[in-house]
Amino acid sequence: MPRQVESMDTSIPFGPCLEKPGVRFRLWAPEAAQVDVLLVGPGQDRCVAMQATKDGWYEVLVPEAGEGSLYQFKINGETLVPDPGSRFQPDDVQGPSQVVDTADFVWENRDWQGRPWAETILYELHVGTFTPEGTYDGVRARLPYLKELGVTAVELMPLADFPGRRNWGYDGVLPFAPDSVYGTPRDLQRLIDEAHGLGLMVFLDVVYNHFGPEGNYLHLYAPGFFTEAHQTPWGAAIDFSVPQVRDFFIANAVYWLQEYRFDGLRLDAVHAIKDNSPVHILEELAETVTSVLPEDRLVHLVLENDANQARFLGRDQNGKPRLYVAQWNDDIHHVFHVLATGETQGYYTDYTDQVLDRLGRCLTQGFAYQGEASAHRGGEARGEPSAHLPPETFVAFLQNHDQIGNRALGERLTSLAPEEKRTTLTAMYLLAPQIPLLYMGEEWATEQPFPFFCDFHGELAGAVRDGRRREFAAFPEFADPAMRERIPDPNDPDTAVRAVLNWEERFSVKHAEWLQLYQDLLARRRQHIVPLLGLIRPGAATWHRQDPAVLTVNWPLVDGRSLHMTANLGSTPFLVDTGADPGLDSLTIIYLSPEVRRQGSGIELGGWGVAWTLTSPDTHSW
Repeated sequence: MPRQVESMDTSIPFGPCLEKPGVRFRLWAPEAAQVDVLLVGPGQDRCVAMQATKDGWYEVLVPEAGEGSLYQFKINGETLVPDPGSRFQPDDVQGPSQVVDTADFVWENRDWQGRPWAETILYELHVGTFTPEGTYDGVRARLPYLKELGVTAVELMPLADFPGRRNWGYDGVLPFAPDSVYGTPRDLQRLIDEAHGLGLMVFLDVVYNHFGPEGNYLHLYAPGFFTEAHQTPWGAAIDFSVPQVRDFFIANAVYWLQEYRFDGLRLDAVHAIKDNSPVHILEELAETVTSVLPEDRLVHLVLENDANQARFLGRDQNGKPRLYVAQWNDDIHHVFHVLATGETQGYYTDYTDQVLDRLGRCLTQGFAYQGEASAHRGGEARGEPSAHLPPETFVAFLQNHDQIGNRALGERLTSLAPEEKRTTLTAMYLLAPQIPLLYMGEEWATEQPFPFFCDFHGELAGAVRDGRRREFAAFPEFADPAMRERIPDPNDPDTAVRAVLNWEERFSVKHAEWLQLYQDLLARRRQHIVPLLGLIRPGAATWHRQDPAVLTVNWPLVDGRSLHMTANLGSTPFLVDTGADPGLDSLTIIYLSPEVRRQGSGIELGGWGVAWTLTSPDTHSW
């Protein structure tokens, strides 16, 4: 059974707890011999000794502290550090923490209980570059646009306080503190509240596999947070065998869902979380969230997991997720990218052979790799069987922050692939019965790059810049040192400026046509695809190639009907016999791309054309 973690104001042990009177300050510092809390600010400069309790905890109730109080912890009478459970850092990660009463916010849409996962259409955005303002209020002003576009869920890249004023968010060091560069905690609550008023869910990307390289002081007084038993690509690994460490991250998940009323969390790169405990941390976290939150709230937990571990995605006998509702499906992105661009370097090498069959497997079974050897990983087996899972277990996308920003120059697909290919692949992923995710600006085919950026200083800044350029030295296009110099310096403020969306761009004819395409496809998804998601028979979908470049996918429904997609991913026209009598209503056309037309009982697919149809029970299979 999961351990109970209640609201911040009762038993979440990390961070300040408002009481009457005063504030109770707490810190887990098992390696500290002495801990004091230092109140700072006008009329409050004083140092209060904290009492050692049990299991490495220190705490003290300070009657004169309250909402808005600024404080730091002093370790062993020497080093001032922020609270690792800080709720807000008005002067960045090196400054004092601030007491914030998130429970005091008055929610106008308190009755909001969320939306079913089947209705989810995700829109991932980075708060700092989504609008020129780069703030929560800037995002809030664009919520009506997102509703009109047709998405149903906004997914915010990580907000945990990071060093400096520019960062993707994956270098956060204070997981409970939304970064002050975007606004105040109350601004964030207003954003979520207004989104709910418009019928939009809000998800948060959280990072539980590492802390950022600057501003993390846990090594000083709580080295038990980390282990040398394994490493991550980003820094010291978290030791989830330690109960207090498990509590810290589970409490964080509950905190965002309770105090800010997020509708779901996306857990970043959980393949880097190693835990040999009797109950895996991912299981305990999901079980605790379920046990703590009200039963009538629809909250969705999503994984990013390069290991393709279907075990975390299972359903119960009623089809309800046992732990996690879905996983980002990198496999389907990689197949789409190879088809769109022809690129074969790096991890794309695993998707260049039998590319249509790999795409068919992704569309019908979720993972392309379900235990097969990965050449990119030196022959290592990757993945677990996933065909038994319903299609909405998988989040599909053409672009996201990783797949754009991890390129050397941060180019969008707009500049990498011809329009006809992008159009067809867009119609495929937005109408597929998997859950679609758009990346900000994709819907109008923005040409703005999204390069990697951060705001480190000194030796760390140079190491990040030089390390990134060395990373791409193995790519032929960057073999020349002069070409590597073109790779943007992540710490240059202009690198982040180039990532800011140009909202005027969408009014030009070319970009407006793309925006109209996305609106049309999302409307068709709501009308035709979403009502079918609960009817698709898990494990029954099939695919076959009708031609080296033509792929047909069939999703049988429990009522005898079938959802079909046929895509011509080549340049030669192809005639598909649908088996439907043209004089009867046995074939419902969901979408035909401009290169496709009805012809008798069949459909002629022009080059890079796609057809989505729904057939009645009396129509033979394609």
